[in-house]
Amino acid sequence: MMSETQSDLTNRVVVVTGAARGIGRAYVDAFLERGAKVVATDLSWNDTPPFDKRHEANLLATTMDVTNDAQIDAAFQATMDRFGTADVLINNAAMRQRDLFPPQGKITTLETKDSDWQKSFNVNVFGALKVIRRFIRPMIEKKRGSIINTVSSGVIMLAKDGGYEALRPGSREMPYMSSKAALATLSFYLADEMKEDNVAVNVVIPGHTRTTGFDEQNRQRLAMGMKQGAQPVGPAHMVPIALYLAGQDGAGVTGKMFDALTWNKENGFGGKDAWLDKSFSYDSLRTG
Repeated sequence: MMSETQSDLTNRVVVVTGAARGIGRAYVDAFLERGAKVVATDLSWNDTPPFDKRHEANLLATTMDVTNDAQIDAAFQATMDRFGTADVLINNAAMRQRDLFPPQGKITTLETKDSDWQKSFNVNVFGALKVIRRFIRPMIEKKRGSIINTVSSGVIMLAKDGGYEALRPGSREMPYMSSKAALATLSFYLADEMKEDNVAVNVVIPGHTRTTGFDEQNRQRLAMGMKQGAQPVGPAHMVPIALYLAGQDGAGVTGKMFDALTWNKENGFGGKDAWLDKSFSYDSLRTG
């Protein structure tokens, strides 16, 4: 499966939002290594490690706020000027719960303000939709493309006793989870709409990952006497599923949601233990 994906991605133009750090950066590095042309966008490039100079010809790094129409238009035009098309879009940029609230504990829905919901939905739903509207254009024209959207396992509902229950409602993550649920639903419906244009739309779930701000948030939580979480996986665990879905179009896998760690295990890329970030320890946060 991996070898097929690698050959399919040579010279494909892959657009990644939230690409400067964490999972987004792992995507950029992986696609460049496999011969793709990559448009890496982010709100800020401060303190970002340099990219491998071997891939300079295949990389366009640009500043783009997914809530800003003018910046999205500029990034789209820069992409067309540089590479002439877009084949894959990975909506990775997001406003997480920790971007809205300091780690003072769990915020209840009734404690949130309208502005909290507006900020979250502006990035996670409307921002993703704005980016899709631009970068899907060349895919529709060519009748081939792939869009990959990112949500959280907290949006999942399980059948129980004749009804449905949320997977982990006790995590107290409103409005983040509502925004991600909206993005998941948008993705399923868009996937059906785009079948006649041969553009795939799929959803990925990263899980408990050590991404930007993870250390800082957990350091503060521990200082407040809060219980430590599970050992996180590293951002690279998202690469195999992204490479696979990037090679799809509307005639293949589309309208699906995948838990990345489960998919990795089922497809020979190792279970959670294979992807744990062994360089991380909660003890180091207590003493650091």
